Amino acid sequence: MITKAARPVYLSIVCLSIILFASSHLCLGQAPARSGKDPRPVQVAMKNIMYHFTDQMAAHIFHLQGQLLPASPGSMIVFDDKNSFVLELASAEIAISCNSLARILNENVFSAADAPIKGISIETKNNQLVIKGKLHQKGDVPFETTGTLSVEGDGRIRLHTEHLKAAHVPVKGLLDLLGLNISQMIDTKKVVGVSADKDDLILNPEQILPPPRIKGKVTAVRVQGNDIVQVFGKPQGAGFADKQIGNYMAYHEGALRFGKLTMNDADLMLLDMNPRDPFEFYLDHYKEQLVVGYTKITPEFGLRVYVPDWRPRRVAARQGK
Repeated sequence: MITKAARPVYLSIVCLSIILFASSHLCLGQAPARSGKDPRPVQVAMKNIMYHFTDQMAAHIFHLQGQLLPASPGSMIVFDDKNSFVLELASAEIAISCNSLARILNENVFSAADAPIKGISIETKNNQLVIKGKLHQKGDVPFETTGTLSVEGDGRIRLHTEHLKAAHVPVKGLLDLLGLNISQMIDTKKVVGVSADKDDLILNPEQILPPPRIKGKVTAVRVQGNDIVQVFGKPQGAGFADKQIGNYMAYHEGALRFGKLTMNDADLMLLDMNPRDPFEFYLDHYKEQLVVGYTKITPEFGLRVYVPDWRPRRVAARQGK
């Protein structure tokens, strides 16, 4: 039996033990943990996420399994720094709209003053892509190309040109007659993520998308409505988050940091408060989404964060602005 005099000491020991046990899983405001403490990658699973790169650029992640790796050895994966990690895809199906892809090409790939192509727009027609723009290196001559998509053995995406117009005049037949091709008209040597091969353009998804960087091999691609759907990797076995219902972003094992929180042996899920439509998530504004949601701690000291969709007016309204 514990005496009345010993009770304060006993309670202090119990409280200290609980705090130490909890802090082994979730550390508040500590310096970033080194990879030596937990060298395992952070396992990632996502379902039905509309992932925003910017306000007007997004990709629809139908499902995803993979892992987060630090961008440099020994560094910490930090949500607040999207250049601090790489998302390695084991299996995923991701759609990007024609409008989003056009913005990515205009703002990320062909943004340099001397870029060979400018003012790109993309639309779909009969399961083909119709790309319009200006040949900047040829005096901003307008062009239009129609092509089909396929996958290269190394995981890049090939856009094969079926028809080509320049200044609204069909020119592909003329180029063939003269023994010329698109690669001789468009110099992509200084363009990251895009190359020209005879009459085709080849896109590298690992390089053209804004950060965070992805790493993965495209194994199939298709046109679906106004979207381009990319399949990465191969189907995986049961994942750690498969039993979770609704739309979510889940992180398991390894160490990661977000805001002032550092999780070792991570057990974190961001859960959609409105699962009837895709979970709109914007990494650049994730804190604004978190503060208008709510959190729960699991018995194993995992963290479950219930988050509303990213819609600036709705988030501002929840914040009372």
